[in-house]
Amino acid sequence: MASNMPDDFDEQFLACPVCMLHFRDPKILPCLHTFCKECLQDWATKQQPLECPTCRTQVSLLDQGVDGLRTNFYVNNLLDFAAAKKGAEPGVPCQRKVGGNSIASDTARDKHKKYELEFYCESCKALVCTACTVVDHRPGKDHNPVEITTVAQRRKEKLQSLLQDIDPRLNEIQASVKAVERKLANLAPSKEAATDKAKVYFCQLADLLQKREKEILSQIDEQCRADGKALQTKKEAIEFELAGLTSAQTFCQQAVEHGSDVHILEVGNQVQTRVETLLAKQLDLDSVWSEFQFVENTAVADFEKEVQDLGGVKTKIDASKCKVVLKSAVQGFECIAELNPEGRPCVTNSKAVTANMKDPSGTDVPTQIQMKSWGEWNISYIPKVTGNHRLEVKVSSQQVPGSPFDVEVKGNPVLTIGRKGSGVGQLRSPTGVAVDKDGNIAVVEQGNKRVQIFDKDTGQSLRCFPVGCEGPFGIDVDSNGTFLVTSFDENYGLRRYSKEGKVLKTYKPGCMICPHGLTVLKDSRMVVAEPTQKLCLLLQPDGSLIREIGMGQLQTPGFVSVDESRDVMFVTDKSAHKVFAFDLDGNPKFDFGKEGQNDGGFQKPTGVTVDPAGNIIVGNAGDGRVQVFGSDGTFIRNVGTVQEGCASGVAVTPDGYVAVACWNGHCIELYRYM
Repeated sequence: MASNMPDDFDEQFLACPVCMLHFRDPKILPCLHTFCKECLQDWATKQQPLECPTCRTQVSLLDQGVDGLRTNFYVNNLLDFAAAKKGAEPGVPCQRKVGGNSIASDTARDKHKKYELEFYCESCKALVCTACTVVDHRPGKDHNPVEITTVAQRRKEKLQSLLQDIDPRLNEIQASVKAVERKLANLAPSKEAATDKAKVYFCQLADLLQKREKEILSQIDEQCRADGKALQTKKEAIEFELAGLTSAQTFCQQAVEHGSDVHILEVGNQVQTRVETLLAKQLDLDSVWSEFQFVENTAVADFEKEVQDLGGVKTKIDASKCKVVLKSAVQGFECIAELNPEGRPCVTNSKAVTANMKDPSGTDVPTQIQMKSWGEWNISYIPKVTGNHRLEVKVSSQQVPGSPFDVEVKGNPVLTIGRKGSGVGQLRSPTGVAVDKDGNIAVVEQGNKRVQIFDKDTGQSLRCFPVGCEGPFGIDVDSNGTFLVTSFDENYGLRRYSKEGKVLKTYKPGCMICPHGLTVLKDSRMVVAEPTQKLCLLLQPDGSLIREIGMGQLQTPGFVSVDESRDVMFVTDKSAHKVFAFDLDGNPKFDFGKEGQNDGGFQKPTGVTVDPAGNIIVGNAGDGRVQVFGSDGTFIRNVGTVQEGCASGVAVTPDGYVAVACWNGHCIELYRYM
């Protein structure tokens, strides 16, 4: 737990705003403010309806009262972490005793001790005595004893020759040392000069921005004064007319209410004329003013991109130390090649990096270069056609090793796995698809009544195992890497299999009749679609029922997926041609889609999954289209149409592809979708 907690969190974050003490059983209000359970209960007794003590938002409590509010588990974890941190004792440093062995070596000695060493055996490279030349080192094909003086003289001459070669080399190395010393001496002044120049440059840019800011603020002030003066004049003119009409109204009212008949006859005509004149007067009551506002002629995001080209560090670059890493490329999608330095950063100025790409016909493909970190760059492009492209990358006009590169651009799908049949690597009526703990693709084959696992990169079959039941349909992988498979026909139920395919457990609760698609949560709870009952089942890890979801809203639920980051589950409904969203408490959130073949329309939606970004991917059984929607159900794009026009289960791979089970095509297709 502690590894997920910040070391410097504010203790005040752990204090309840009401009692100012550490939270006790923290509860979250709908406005997302957190308080102690007891504090809220006490607060609720003082006011009805209950209002948040912080923001005064009214809170509608359920029948359970404060107990029905959600617990703030994150605050609980922080409290546990703070308590553990406060009570932790200093650790004991690791100690190691280092030992060594003394290795003694003996010097070989000549066995003929009374003789002097007078010869050198060139074959054995050993000093020998006169006796040795007769016994052990007799001249011949194996030995060649020569007088020591002769060999020593030759060796001395060789060493003298080497001595003559050493001096020039020493001078060269010493000169190199001095050159490095000069460069080291110039390093600090070079840094200082570059720093000063950079500061002056950016100060000038800042001055220009400040100058422009002052100009804009002055224009705003001037416009405000001019508009204020005009509006004040307008106000005075209107107030003048208002005063005249108010005065006439008062005089007329007094005459009517308090004047005698004589008085009415004397002033009646005059009052009438005055009032009629004022009422008939054409007044310009419109202020003729529209609120002025500041306009960003250049968006901050666009300016941020331009800032990257405002200066850079220019140095002598060795392009041979740079490396280009090519990523998989798919037609119509943004593709990336990475320029990385090996060791020292190669360049920090984008102007020094150039990239040119041509498609198979020789047409230029626009590229963009963007710095992602110190000395590392992304080269992005969107290929319009498939086939072999050529990418040329230069740093300071020098080709990097391997440039130009061959880039194979694939179409969608990028990989098709399997074909119709019952052999290894073949498929028959695949329905559910999931990704296992190793990133490989697991498929339920309804026709072959088995689960088969494929390598996601090559499409090669890795292994398979029978499921031993009729009508296998959905599949998912739990946090332990075991497989869960549903079957809806004879011997229906939910079965758990080991990675090797051994049956570990069978679930057949009374609430289950015709299980189809399923998904497993991180805490091992399960959600199963039940089209016969027109609902979904939320189950405990042991298979017992927690609650029914979607009763009265769903018609033919087929597949389910859960976005646990938002506590939202998505269910495809073939009959309604929609995707329904519920929270795990069973409350409807929203739905999207309608019958149709246009963007965002459905023809019997089936497989559904949610990617790490919250996007929702849906396959259609009616026309085979695979579509991507935002987290709120807004249509984003069409991915493609599967073989034979009948998409079933879908799953997202770790490297960002979507695997789609093609029921009629008897294969799995892998698509790039974002």
